[in-house]
Amino acid sequence: MNTSLNRRDFLKLGGGALAMAALQPAGLAAEDKAPAKMGQSGRKKAIMYGTIRGDESVLEKFKMIKAAGFDGVEPNSGMNREEVLKARDATGLEIPSVCDSVHWAKQLTDPNPTAREVGLEGLKTALRDCKAYGGTSVLLVPGSVNKHVSYAEAYTRSQAEIRKAVPLAEELGVKIAIENVWNDFLLSPLEAARYVDEFNSPAVGWHFDIGNVVAYGWPEQWIRVLGKRIQKLHIKEYSRKRRDQEGRWKGFAVEYLEGDNDWPTIIKALDEISYHGWAIAEPAWWPEGVDLPTRLNQIVGKMDKIFSL
Repeated sequence: MNTSLNRRDFLKLGGGALAMAALQPAGLAAEDKAPAKMGQSGRKKAIMYGTIRGDESVLEKFKMIKAAGFDGVEPNSGMNREEVLKARDATGLEIPSVCDSVHWAKQLTDPNPTAREVGLEGLKTALRDCKAYGGTSVLLVPGSVNKHVSYAEAYTRSQAEIRKAVPLAEELGVKIAIENVWNDFLLSPLEAARYVDEFNSPAVGWHFDIGNVVAYGWPEQWIRVLGKRIQKLHIKEYSRKRRDQEGRWKGFAVEYLEGDNDWPTIIKALDEISYHGWAIAEPAWWPEGVDLPTRLNQIVGKMDKIFSL
């Protein structure tokens, strides 16, 4: 069944139609292989490679990540595959997911079809990288709404482009996981659930970023609606107080457990949907004067506290 929407149909849809989307089965499991050990609550800990500062080699960074107590790492797509694989094998770190490194520069919602084509090829590269590393999902930002791209255009264009990659994702056994980011698009959990379900494929799910929601919503509400659609978690803190006093982006400049994330309620919601997948740190704040090994150890300690609440 073709579930794509034209602009007129999209604008006609009401809240009732969106609400129904949350009630439809997503057709996918949160994680194909539930890890046996994931910190104090059973969730494995990883870190987003792109957030790690320093000029060290991939192997050196992997060694520090492993020494700190992480179980895995989320690399960017397009890295030297052989180098990443050697570092993975040398340290024993797992690679549960890959972050598409092209999705911001060449968006799937771009009015220029050439840009969209480059973005699509970037997604396919990320899927192949993930398969090579033994991962199960690719983090994808589907595009943005802006002055030149309407909401309805973003919806239909991004779905059209992602559908072109679904056969490859299904062939490889790697899921395309849409992330909620500050892109003025897919702004409610009901809409996010419907967006995923309209692909009618177990190869499309959601990569839920906890901190990104706090500025305009409540993570536990998103978690309960998205349910089994959630493939991976990004663990990020956010402060509404700093946002209000210093600006929106400053909300991320806060240590874990010192912002406005209601972690006990968030953990309860994750337990309600039986999420047993990866928890991937995306630390948006790095204190000055703290070396990388020390900071990595601090993050592991904070994550253990969060998931023991």
